[in-house]
Amino acid sequence: MKESDIRNQEVLNKYLDMVKQDVEKLFDRNKFQFVECPACGASDYANEFTKSGFNYVTCNCCKTLYANPRPTQEQLDLFYSKSDSNRFWAEEFFMPFAEARRQKIFAPRAKEIAEEFPHLKRGGKLGDIGAGFGLFLEELGKIWPEADLCAIEPSVDMVKICQEKGLHVIPKMFEDLDEQDSDFDFLFSFELFEHLNNPKIFLEKANRSLKLGGGLLITTLNGKGFDIQLLWEKHKNVNPPHHLNFANPDSMKILLERCGFEIESLTTPGKLDWDIVENMIKTESIELGRWWNTVCEADDDAKRDLQKWIAENKYSSHIRVIAKKVRNIGK
Repeated sequence: MKESDIRNQEVLNKYLDMVKQDVEKLFDRNKFQFVECPACGASDYANEFTKSGFNYVTCNCCKTLYANPRPTQEQLDLFYSKSDSNRFWAEEFFMPFAEARRQKIFAPRAKEIAEEFPHLKRGGKLGDIGAGFGLFLEELGKIWPEADLCAIEPSVDMVKICQEKGLHVIPKMFEDLDEQDSDFDFLFSFELFEHLNNPKIFLEKANRSLKLGGGLLITTLNGKGFDIQLLWEKHKNVNPPHHLNFANPDSMKILLERCGFEIESLTTPGKLDWDIVENMIKTESIELGRWWNTVCEADDDAKRDLQKWIAENKYSSHIRVIAKKVRNIGK
């Protein structure tokens, strides 16, 4: 898979420019709040860079990269509900590539999960947190038509789309679920963790929403990932206020254990790390030094070997974690 298979760079750049404009219009930085490390809770950090007025730091204890200070939840809610860039993202950035993403990302993801967790096929209550357009649940439903699949989605527009597809929808923020909405056997959270104002509160809610022994699958960004480390503040995924948290394999383990989970699997199965770096060098004139310019000229086999090494050694910027609830935590 190539980056160009799932997104148009010109449209992406326009979207990122719109985000910057929305940030200027909708955020009062005087209301930003200083926070402890979202993974380990430490307050010792090193300043790294500022992007679009957001300061990013690295935790000196677990090496999580995160925005600090950061907007309040109320500020983020206003941004996600009122910003022009979010409407543009849905209509101009995501939708034209929706079917390509279905084939390249969501269908393989559903197939992989069906093969990995066959015991969930019947009788299990499964929730997709932040289900969006419902593509993942659509694909999983094709494989498991008898499964109880729930789309947990707060956006009015996305709720309508999921309902039109016949999906069971819980139209709420995940953190606002009632007890009757909970008691899940398995929860999925794809590319959501990096957006959260408070990841610990989110995972504590996941703990309380799952049965003991229930499973949680998270995919998120790895702050120690190859392309993020190379491109750093120039990386398009360092995109405030959307991406506030860049955990890493070690800090994800710390946080999940704090919240009553035990990691069963942690991998970085990304496929686009080198392609992202190469595109930035070739099309956006990012200068990373002679060595990486040389790699750009290597043959496809060498690039595939490099990407394989990145993924297998947990240096991809795409983390996939499977965790099991092993203890209850208090409210």
